[in-house]
Amino acid sequence: MGKESAEAPNSVVVQVRREPGTEDLPLPQYMSPGAAGMDLLAAVTETVFLLPGHRALVPTGIYIALPQGYEAQVRPRSGLAIKQGVTVGNAPGTIDSDYRGQVCVILINLGNEPYAIHRGDRIAQMIIAPVVQARWQEVQTLPETTRNSGGFGHTGR
Repeated sequence: MGKESAEAPNSVVVQVRREPGTEDLPLPQYMSPGAAGMDLLAAVTETVFLLPGHRALVPTGIYIALPQGYEAQVRPRSGLAIKQGVTVGNAPGTIDSDYRGQVCVILINLGNEPYAIHRGDRIAQMIIAPVVQARWQEVQTLPETTRNSGGFGHTGR
């Protein structure tokens, strides 16, 4: 069902290497032509039971080399979050362009029932995005805005 997006106008080539023994799992793929995220799969060797309130570091079986100037964001899958209460613990997780370790996902069960993670389950989504690095310019005052320092619900409901 997944669609290749090699011809997408805003595409970037990302090198990927598989963990030995995960050749049976497909590489992350976009599940529709307009999808922003690619599904990440669990590369567990046996079922992991995630109890309510607990978290687990779940391997995906892939290592990536992002071009400099890009990051990969690991985000929850909405269906998993609403139906099971399972989400990404540090959402969005960030994979930097100079990281070469295995992509793993911190899953947390916020639901009321244990959740079983099986090999090949879609556990999260990954978005490749450009990154801008900031340079600090220290000043004595900041430009005024209508909002100024209002925050944390300052506009009401």
